[in-house]
Amino acid sequence: MEIIEDLKTLRFWRHFFVKALAIAGGASGLIQFNNTVFPNNLWTGNYVFASVVAMSLVMGLFLCWPRPITAEYSAPKTRISVIKGDLLDEKGHLVIGASDTFDTEPPNIIARTSLQGQVLDKLYGGNLGLLDQHLDAALSGIPAVSTIVKPGKKNKYNIGTVAVVVQGPRKLFFSAYSEMNDLNEARATADTVWKSLQALWTSASIHGNGSTISIPVIGGGQARLSSILPAQDSIRFIALSFMMASRRERICDELRIIVREDDYKKLDRLEIQSFISSLRPS
Repeated sequence: MEIIEDLKTLRFWRHFFVKALAIAGGASGLIQFNNTVFPNNLWTGNYVFASVVAMSLVMGLFLCWPRPITAEYSAPKTRISVIKGDLLDEKGHLVIGASDTFDTEPPNIIARTSLQGQVLDKLYGGNLGLLDQHLDAALSGIPAVSTIVKPGKKNKYNIGTVAVVVQGPRKLFFSAYSEMNDLNEARATADTVWKSLQALWTSASIHGNGSTISIPVIGGGQARLSSILPAQDSIRFIALSFMMASRRERICDELRIIVREDDYKKLDRLEIQSFISSLRPS
């Protein structure tokens, strides 16, 4: 069904016709060269014409056929993949979005259906005390910048603060990209997301040991960014910031951007493939 949706896009047909016409032009040039150099062995007739048309269509379709969204880079040596799925099913390091207070308590502060709520239920078996203990330990060497009067946690940290929690062989990177107010409303902007991503890659470079990192599409849910930074733009944001940071220092072998099924259906996947491919050094 996803391939069918891709085949319905103008981008696919535009690429297809460009590729097909380029192949037909190349074949026509080769035929003319043959007919000029070898006049006694002319390639002409309906058979040759039909062969060129068929080859152009087949090769154009092959070159433009939708494939998994991924791009490999040699400088730096890494890979970006955009994958439909559940972040918490991934086996490598995980990035978990958080507010600048690192609140964790459901359901009045953190929604049960949010990624943080699912982390609590799926990775910690609902043990809120253990999750808070791990976060407190990860933040112990990082000074709070202010306090806030509200239910829940009251220490506020800088946007971009990363709490690195060790969970077995992998790490959970809790990244503060939204600001919590006294009504326990978390809000983010494109600027706070970009700042948090830059700090995240620095932390991942130090603590990730080059292993695969999986990150969700950032900006939906309680951060109230879906209208400002929809999934398509969030993926571009993540990929661009990752590649810029990777050119300064090695971060990981692969970045996997995990997209929820509902959001994945709405993506212009060919456009995203084109974008991440364009991040290769010129």
